[in-house]
Amino acid sequence: MSSNPKIIVLKTREIIYTLLLFFLAILLIVCLVLMFSGKLKERGGKSSAPVPEEKVFTAGVYTTPVTLGDSTVDVEVSVDRNHINAIRLVNLSETTAAAYPLVSPSLEHITSQILEKQSIEDITCPQENKYTSQLLLSAIAQALERARETN
Repeated sequence: MSSNPKIIVLKTREIIYTLLLFFLAILLIVCLVLMFSGKLKERGGKSSAPVPEEKVFTAGVYTTPVTLGDSTVDVEVSVDRNHINAIRLVNLSETTAAAYPLVSPSLEHITSQILEKQSIEDITCPQENKYTSQLLLSAIAQALERARETN
């Protein structure tokens, strides 16, 4: 009786490549499952039937003046019927920007939150820009109120 043992030679590199490929395949499957299940949760499991959109604003550009020292700067809010599209400073001179350096960064911080939430509720203000942010936020609120009143 002769036994013919079979010897399998596996190179370490091949084992590592196989394990790495297997790991990446599993990771891809997990990412796809999380990605598609996350979209369903964001929609709240609602059907894709069209929902009538209510008119919140009168489309247009609304400005509110803000007094900074001796100069006046306008906060301009652009809206369409149900979205806040843009918020920016108008008539901000270089001298005013130099005298009040926190105005532009504060507005950028507030604008990004408002455009994301489409509301002025629950807007956070950095501690170092607290008063400047509150001033700008009240001007934005006034402009949005006028956009609702003309509705």
